[in-house]
Amino acid sequence: MVIGQDSTWVTEVKLDEVFILPKLKFKNRDDFRSYLILKRKTKKVWPYAKLASERFETLNHRLEDIKSKSDKRKYTLIIQRYIEEEFTEELKKLTKTEGQILVKLIHRQTGETTFKLVKDLRSGWRAFWYNTTANFFNISLKEKYDPSGVREDFYIEDILHREFQSGDLEPQAPKIDIKYLELLTKWQKDSTLLPPSTGNYYKYKG
Repeated sequence: MVIGQDSTWVTEVKLDEVFILPKLKFKNRDDFRSYLILKRKTKKVWPYAKLASERFETLNHRLEDIKSKSDKRKYTLIIQRYIEEEFTEELKKLTKTEGQILVKLIHRQTGETTFKLVKDLRSGWRAFWYNTTANFFNISLKEKYDPSGVREDFYIEDILHREFQSGDLEPQAPKIDIKYLELLTKWQKDSTLLPPSTGNYYKYKG
């Protein structure tokens, strides 16, 4: 290292900490292919979950500063219409599995189930969600994200971290407590761990 006209030897350089993630093992090509399908679906819906989190956070912060109930309703309506313009057509294109992944990721990013978020907002917003998600068949808006207890959710979490690290997805901190490295150790030790299958990926609730 050169400082001014002097040369200074540096014996230690501080670098950002980097985690090298181990490769996941699969039983066969079909299992690996199923993981890739889940990866594609997760990458597709992640931007919507991230955007929903940003919009709801903006809404909540703004509502805290608004005292009048009528003004709160007006502002909520503005946000509702804005989100509808961003979401509606794209949400209608999602498959049932993609819709359920989105619901789970919204819970990851907001700390609330989609059902709770919908319930807390005005009736027009509720109607929008229920009408739009009708195309997802029988997905559950009450579904929570549980990478510690649900194998498929762990795979989604694993995909997110690998995509964040590679720069293919823009990261956003979750609103629920997730210790990814501990989860990775736990699931890697499970000898029965299999990639999610393409059929019956989730148990849908009415």
